[in-house]
Amino acid sequence: MAKTRTVFCCQSCGHSAPKWMGRCPACEAWGTMEEEVEAPKSSAGGKGRGAFGAITNSKPQRLNDIAESSIQRNSTGIGELDRVLGGGLVRGALVLVGGDPGIGKSTLMLQAADKIGLLGGRVLYVTGEESPAQTKMRAVRLGATAEELFLVAETSMERVEQHVAEIKPQVLVIDSVQTLFTESATSTPGSVSQLRAVTARLMVLAKGLEISTFLVGHVTKDGSIAGPRVLEHMVDTVLYFQGQRGHAFRVLRAIKNRFGSTNEIGAFEMQGKGLVEIKNPSALFLAERLAGASGSVVVASFEGTRPILVEVQALVSPTPYGTPRRTTMGVDSGRVALLLAVLEKKAGLDVGASDTFVNVAGGMRLDEPAVDLAVVAALASSHIDRPVDAETLVFGEVGLGGEVRAVVAADARIAEARQLGFKRVIMPKNNLKPEEPIEGILVVGVEKVEEMLDALF
Repeated sequence: MAKTRTVFCCQSCGHSAPKWMGRCPACEAWGTMEEEVEAPKSSAGGKGRGAFGAITNSKPQRLNDIAESSIQRNSTGIGELDRVLGGGLVRGALVLVGGDPGIGKSTLMLQAADKIGLLGGRVLYVTGEESPAQTKMRAVRLGATAEELFLVAETSMERVEQHVAEIKPQVLVIDSVQTLFTESATSTPGSVSQLRAVTARLMVLAKGLEISTFLVGHVTKDGSIAGPRVLEHMVDTVLYFQGQRGHAFRVLRAIKNRFGSTNEIGAFEMQGKGLVEIKNPSALFLAERLAGASGSVVVASFEGTRPILVEVQALVSPTPYGTPRRTTMGVDSGRVALLLAVLEKKAGLDVGASDTFVNVAGGMRLDEPAVDLAVVAALASSHIDRPVDAETLVFGEVGLGGEVRAVVAADARIAEARQLGFKRVIMPKNNLKPEEPIEGILVVGVEKVEEMLDALF
């Protein structure tokens, strides 16, 4: 009989130690070491038996001898989800979906399962957090009517494998992976050992039987998926469903994708009957823009393969205290501090002694350097209390010397601006192509921040 031993495992990073410690030596987190029973090692080494015998007798092959088969992608029926996945769902892919509680993860998965079922695919939806009647209530609200959508409330990994063997689905949804447990691990559901064991069995199940699998994962207080980082390494794709409290707008981002780009985003709006795709996010972000307000500038941010026009707002106000405040939402606070210094040093605006607030409307997060010039324009507009023309778009990277640097995909940004009715674009001069004039819109190229301010005011 194989011997078992007790180890202490960090619930944050998965590091194990033979004795308890108050602080994890790997991730340096306090109070995360919990006692677990280490599973006995299997003595049947070398046989390579996977779930249902799906992966057996594997042999090394020459790379040139392996048949080149095109990756089969199937549509989920939701265009924005297909976009983030890289064009569709790959057979045998293991996709991890994370997000804050109540953001809409289960709603998105149930809608996708229904759409796949309507397109002819067989789907097994495993819920470990709700009863079948509760899930049915949500399905009725969402209008789910697919005949090939099967539902089971289950938390045992062994019984899930039995259901998969009976139903033979093309798509499997696990909501959520933290509720599953396997008898091969003796720790409690949701622990590091259970997550490792369950995800490993789901990976073999997905690859061996070519079942596309969605795993819904909980997140921690800092926004990362709960459990060890190895969980993200085991899956093929990691998606984060993001949004802000009080906003109906939701963004689906790919953090990792073995079968596509990680720069794509999917845009949704939460309504009474579920999530609705937003075909034109730019129009939604600009719908409530206040005309004639100072500190408001529209910028074209490139997300994946498409530009999105969003409003950058700034408020610069004299502070009654000794130390001015710097508050940002949607942009990096360190970058804003850098741009304030450039604006004061190179443009001669006394903004260093003022409270500064910068916000991206709609709850979007802008990380690319092309938004620098719009942030500078919004700060200057609020400081001098003069509005920027509502039909002007601004984008470009700003260097420490006050120079405006070129950015990628300038043509696509201009085309999006023209489509939404903008009349003027201020952009880096190095992106300007004077030999290719653009009809219907005035393009102004600038080399320095001072030139941009002169063009705006």
